[in-house]
Amino acid sequence: MPIYEYQCNACGHEMEALQRMSDDPLKDCPACDQAELHKKISAAGFRLKGGGWYETDFKTGNKKNLAGGSANSGNAKGDKSAKAAAKTA
Repeated sequence: MPIYEYQCNACGHEMEALQRMSDDPLKDCPACDQAELHKKISAAGFRLKGGGWYETDFKTGNKKNLAGGSANSGNAKGDKSAKAAAKTA
């Protein structure tokens, strides 16, 4: 269930509420009992940030860095020569 942020337009009280997406928005402020509570637009509590964590999970061989690109990417002949060079090194 998502956590929604609310702010009262009457008194400025801010709060968070754990609600289902299908639930109606809250209206009544618990601090001043006015029907002035409105949902705030806010960012998610986490960020998927970094250098391609999703690209390198479960990848093998020279496919590990797809975002960085290489001269051999997409070239089957270049892929074979890179594997051969890695085996001899």
